[in-house]
Amino acid sequence: MGEGGSNRQLNVLGEPLELCCSDPMTGFYRDGYCNTGPMDMGTHTVCAQMTDKFLEFSAWAGNDLSTPRPEYDFPGLKDLDRWCLCARRWLEAEQAGYAPSLWLKRTNIKTLSIIPIETLKPYALDLN
Repeated sequence: MGEGGSNRQLNVLGEPLELCCSDPMTGFYRDGYCNTGPMDMGTHTVCAQMTDKFLEFSAWAGNDLSTPRPEYDFPGLKDLDRWCLCARRWLEAEQAGYAPSLWLKRTNIKTLSIIPIETLKPYALDLN
């Protein structure tokens, strides 16, 4: 389990962080949650649903998320997979028009130090 464990960190709504994905196993700590801590230089805190459009953008921007990298316990992502993205990469994609949808209840509160909640809400899959 990552630093602090999943039940200690909060989501952007100030509630306990919910599981992002366990297949593939996501998170900086590979615990299924978008937990973060001092070692997570990329702030992997946005629980997003991958799209082909975003994956192409990410590869173009220098981070190929589609190719498996077993040495990093990384399966390679495809359309509709859920993954804890770096907050800055998600914001970069949003500004370029390629941001994937996300779950607020599965996105770590630390994201708000990089992305305002007002920017996240239009992409939320879990707002009624």
